[in-house]
Amino acid sequence: LLSLSFFFFFFIIRSFPSASSQTNAGSPCEHGTYKHEGRDCCRCGIGNKVKAHCVTNLQYGQCEPCEPGTFRDDLSQETCEPCTYCNHQNENLEEAEPCTPPRNAKCRCKPDHYCIGDKEDCRLCHPCAKCDAKGIKVKCTGNSNTVCNEEIKGGNQEKIIVGIVVAVLVLIIAAAAAAAAVFIWKKKYRSGGEVIASGTNGNVELQPLRVPVVALQPLIPDIATEIGWKDMKELAIRSQVPTPTIENCQLDHPGDSGEQTCKLLSIWVERQGREASNRLIEMLNQSNKKAKAEKVMDLLLKA
Repeated sequence: LLSLSFFFFFFIIRSFPSASSQTNAGSPCEHGTYKHEGRDCCRCGIGNKVKAHCVTNLQYGQCEPCEPGTFRDDLSQETCEPCTYCNHQNENLEEAEPCTPPRNAKCRCKPDHYCIGDKEDCRLCHPCAKCDAKGIKVKCTGNSNTVCNEEIKGGNQEKIIVGIVVAVLVLIIAAAAAAAAVFIWKKKYRSGGEVIASGTNGNVELQPLRVPVVALQPLIPDIATEIGWKDMKELAIRSQVPTPTIENCQLDHPGDSGEQTCKLLSIWVERQGREASNRLIEMLNQSNKKAKAEKVMDLLLKA
């Protein structure tokens, strides 16, 4: 009889497993349990908050989904956390993944920006560096800045040298152009002070070459030296300068042909007016004084 009683008691014990064994096998708590006031309450799932705790062991209390704009990514919490926003001013962020009840939003840097530190929890992005003429060695990424090619050592010095070379070349070209212009002028004057041009009917005709107007008064001593008294006197006579005026130039400076020439040339220039430079070259060429015309022309071009 004693053996039968022990067997019956053992059978009853085996028929009613403990609460802990129910939790481990076939428990109604999908996400496990937590303690509250001595009871084992079932945990609410992620994306939910506990509105009310259980009143019976191994039962759910009242679970409620997180409101829009909030989330809960762990279990059995009484509140939900506010979502992270990626559109704060001056932070240069944009949304990579939206906020949902079980998961917070994820932000990332806007294009051409990078984050210093943890890329997954970035709160401020910086503009990527610009390499300009150096060129890009490593492109900018979400968590690393642009790496530019190293500037060539002595690069500034090379730039200075290049600038000097360019300046010298410009000066050489300008000097060559000026020399060519002088050569062309001389060549034209050797041909008799005339240049070939096309007429209105396509016929070739000769037109007198005009000299740019130049003030001769500052150049009178140099021009007088090139022309000389004899040729200056001839120009004055051909220009109908009165004979007494020519003679007075000699009398005022006896024995000094240079001063005589300067005086007569000055009078001649005043009589010719603003066309004096053009008229002087023209008359020297007409008198077959082309060499002197060229020298005077050089003086005019340098003025």
